[in-house]
Amino acid sequence: MSAAFPSSNSAVDNSVPGTSLATQYRRFVLRRVLCLAALAVTAVIALLVDIASGPSMLGLGDVIHGLLNPDSLDAGTRVIIEDIRLPYALMAVVVGACLGLAGAEMQTVLNNPLASPFTLGVGAAATLGASLVIAFNISFLGLAAHILLPLSAFVFAAVASLLILILSRSLGASVHAVVLFGIALLFGINAVVGLIQFVADAESVQQIVFWTMGSLARASMDKVLIVALVLAVCVPFSLRNAWAMTLLRSGEEQARSLGIRVERLRLTVLMRVSLLTAAAMCFVGEIGFIGLVAPHIARLMLGEDHRFLLPGSALAGAVLLSLSSIASKMLVPGVVLPVGIVTALVGIPLFILLIIGRSRRVAL
Repeated sequence: MSAAFPSSNSAVDNSVPGTSLATQYRRFVLRRVLCLAALAVTAVIALLVDIASGPSMLGLGDVIHGLLNPDSLDAGTRVIIEDIRLPYALMAVVVGACLGLAGAEMQTVLNNPLASPFTLGVGAAATLGASLVIAFNISFLGLAAHILLPLSAFVFAAVASLLILILSRSLGASVHAVVLFGIALLFGINAVVGLIQFVADAESVQQIVFWTMGSLARASMDKVLIVALVLAVCVPFSLRNAWAMTLLRSGEEQARSLGIRVERLRLTVLMRVSLLTAAAMCFVGEIGFIGLVAPHIARLMLGEDHRFLLPGSALAGAVLLSLSSIASKMLVPGVVLPVGIVTALVGIPLFILLIIGRSRRVAL
């Protein structure tokens, strides 16, 4: 449960003769900046292809021209791009970025390469909140169901996170305590969701199952802006803790000796992870493996320096979910599959390949 990562990549290579440390460091930074730029470009290309793909196929040139000059489009194409495709594609980018960033931070503070935003049961709690609204047609303050459902998912996810944080603080916020509380909460909530499905009618059960599959079909520009705002608020705080999290990768005792308050850092990061996960899930449902796989891809490209790993994980998550969104529209002609199914189908073999590749490098 607490399996450690391989040792961090060194910032400079002292084995290169005739090269000063300053020069080696500049090369180190330049390589990682170029990797981040490549990920950003890939994310933009995936976004454009996502907008172009679908039952009504559009050319990339038409999409770019339409985004830059929307008045030149005919009414039908403009509706397809602006009202349907663009919110769908942008939601994939911001949700993927939230889950990728959350996964990277969680894997670091829990020192567990298998950790993801769902490890603490936050995803299951969001599903519970949505299931209650769907199954029992709950109303509150006269809010419509399409508003109350994501709000309930967000509130339940936040409450689950707060419960774990309170219990963890009372026991010193140790890694094992946080993970075990998360696993217990996950199984407990899944049992309650199963009970709700058992007593609900057939139509409600179908809606709950669809929620657990994860879908971008409910996306709109207002929802995209809400998720993007949460991401924009969290990113500066994540980068502010980048040095402390990099030191934490060298071991808790060494981090403490250098003045890092490990327990406080862990609690702060877990609260931020919970906010990112709840915001990402409350509109699209459960989407797995992005928060698990994206940080590993970023770590292979960028190493353990969290100044680069954290934004790299967010970009990798955006790319993975955008590619999954494209695949969900192309695997079955004329049918848009729930993107959560695609992320599971793609994420499982990809994660196995990452494990095999990492094991071979460690063995060598």
